[in-house]
Order: sequence, then C-alpha cells, then structure tokens
Amino acid sequence: MHSLTAFGGPQMHLVRMHKLFVKEKHYISEDELMELNAFVQLLPGASSSQTITLIGYKRGGAVLATLTLLIWILPACILMGGLSFFLQYIDNQDFTKGMFTFIQPMAVGFFAYSAFQSFNIFIKHQATLFIMAGAMLVTLFIKSPWVFPILIIIGGFISNFSDKRIPKPEGQPKPIKWANLWLFVIIFIFAGFVSEYARVHDLPYRRPLNLFENFYRFGSLVFGGGGVLIPMMFEQYVQRAKTKYITPQDFLTGTGMVQAFPGPVFSIASFVGGMVLRHLGPGFQILGCIIGAVAIFLPSLLLVLFFFPIWNLLKKHVIVFRAMEGINAVVVGIMWGATILLFLSISLPFNWQNLVALIVTFCLLQFSKIPSPIIVLLFLLLGLLL
Repeated sequence: MHSLTAFGGPQMHLVRMHKLFVKEKHYISEDELMELNAFVQLLPGASSSQTITLIGYKRGGAVLATLTLLIWILPACILMGGLSFFLQYIDNQDFTKGMFTFIQPMAVGFFAYSAFQSFNIFIKHQATLFIMAGAMLVTLFIKSPWVFPILIIIGGFISNFSDKRIPKPEGQPKPIKWANLWLFVIIFIFAGFVSEYARVHDLPYRRPLNLFENFYRFGSLVFGGGGVLIPMMFEQYVQRAKTKYITPQDFLTGTGMVQAFPGPVFSIASFVGGMVLRHLGPGFQILGCIIGAVAIFLPSLLLVLFFFPIWNLLKKHVIVFRAMEGINAVVVGIMWGATILLFLSISLPFNWQNLVALIVTFCLLQFSKIPSPIIVLLFLLLGLLL
C-alpha cells in the first residue's frame, strides 16, 4: 500500500509512514519513527528507503528488511524503467511539455505539505524552532552537498544543551554484522577497478560495467537525497558524457515524472540506466533499468544494516540521544529550504500559474481526502487541456 501511494519524495514519504505504520498499523511508535528518521540522515543514500528498510528490520530482522526494501522500490523502478521505453514513441514534444506543465509546481506543493506536517511532528519547543530556522536559511544561501551533514552535526550539538532528556532503558541490542560493511567496501573497490579497466581497454559492452560503478558510487556517497542525486546524474550523463545518450529534454521529463510516480526518488536510476543503454537494443535497455535499480539501492541496504546495530549502542549515551531532537529539527529546516528553492527554480520570473498549482495541491492534501494518485492525475489532465 505504501509503495503504491507514497508520492512527493522523502519528506512526504515520512508523513505517509507516520500515518500508515504508526497511527494505523502500530508497527512502530512515533518516537521510534523519529529516531529512525534522525539516524538515516547521518548516512548517504536514499533516506526514505533506509527508514522503511529499518521498519522491516525491527519487525523481522535482515531478511524481512531486504524484502521490505524490494517491495518498496519495485513499483517505482518498473514505472521509471518503462518510461525510458515510452519516451522513444513520443514524437510531439509540445504534447509532452503540455502534459507535464503542472507536474513540477504540484511536486513543490507536496514538498510544502510534507514540510508542514513534519513541522507539527518534530518541532516541539523554541530550541527546535530556532534550529529549524537556521537550517532553512543555510539551505537557501549555501549550495553544497556538504551542507547537509554539517548542519546535522551542528543541530545535534545544539540540542545537547538540555539536561532533561535521558534515554530509556532497552533490551539487549542486536550484534553488529561486520560482513555487511566488508561486502559494501569490496563491491565498491571491485566495481571501480573493473569499470576503469573496461574503460581504459575499451572493452566491448563496457557501458553496463561503467553504469553499475557510477550508480553504486552515487548510492554510496550522496548525502541530501534525490535533490543532490539528480544534479549529479545530470552532470554525469548529460553535460559531461562524450556521447549524449540522454538529451536534456528527456532527462528533465524523467525528473518531472519521478515526482508523479509513487515510491523513492532514487528510482530515477532505473530510468537513466535504461536511457544510457537503449542504443544497444531492448535487451540491454532492460538490463540498464535493472542495473540502475540494484546499484543505487544496494549501498543503502548494506550501510543501514551495518550501522543500525552500532546506532543502538551509541544512542544509549545521553549525548547521542539528545542529538536526535536537533537532527530532526535540521531535517525539517532543510525541507522548508528545499521547498522554497524548488519553487523559485521553476517560477523565476514569477509565474502565477505555478503559485496557484502549489497552493491548490497543498489545500487538497491538507483539507480533503482525495488520494495522492488522483491529485497527480488531475494535474496531468489539466496540463493536457490547457
């Protein structure tokens, strides 16, 4: 249900998880969800995917965690991979642009709603409000992927100026699985070596090997979620690539539709992988979709399963426990900052239609019970009609 209805990126996914897994199903408590959300902000990779993986892990260990991740990413990766085939049959670019006219401002409306909901969940007193405001301002004016981990560290430090909150005693933590870390490191090194060897020696069909290395590296090093991943992919496969396997127009269509589809934003790797290998034929295009999906999410799985038992040991310390409140406040500030930046990126010079679409989306989410997929469909139809 979550994988088919979670629209709007990691911030909106968190709101959906709170509603479905905390309020309705009672799989975890609100405090546990807040803790998981704070923890995954410390790791590179897909944050919402890591959060839902850990919900599975807490309920049934590593096996259920892996199955949970697969169920979560499968619909989105199939849809985005299918889009790489669909674009080949679109000849009228004006039709395409018209269809997606309101998708971007609609997506910003989703961001605004999720930021508002997260504000209600995580901002509980004046200190967290100040941390959130500071993180929002820094996000607005400093454009660097290193901003996110630095803000998280600062937020955790500031929230430690309190002597009222202490960790609750818990049961025996699960043992640390060192094999997960070793597997992550071995794949990272081996993929890099094979990819470079194939490139230097110009091996036949070297592109799939390069593709796996690129996406595994992205999934291993990207902090800040899809908002950082998408610019990196654009630079790698549109701007820097000697052979233009993806046009800027096709790439932007993919980034718009990933907001319209349910599931993780990182599923755009399935689309890009298919586009990169489509010149080799349909079989390789399908392979590219699979490579993109596997390589981008595998580091997130290995890292989160390795570091979570360590986190369970660290959070028993008062300093780490108190830091979680500040980390969550920073995340909310980044959400507000990203929402403003996204709106400005599509509305400068000012576009009143985008503002109306954003406000309508927010109001539909906040004051109506219309499901998210219906809202997306309405804006797609509106784009066709206008």
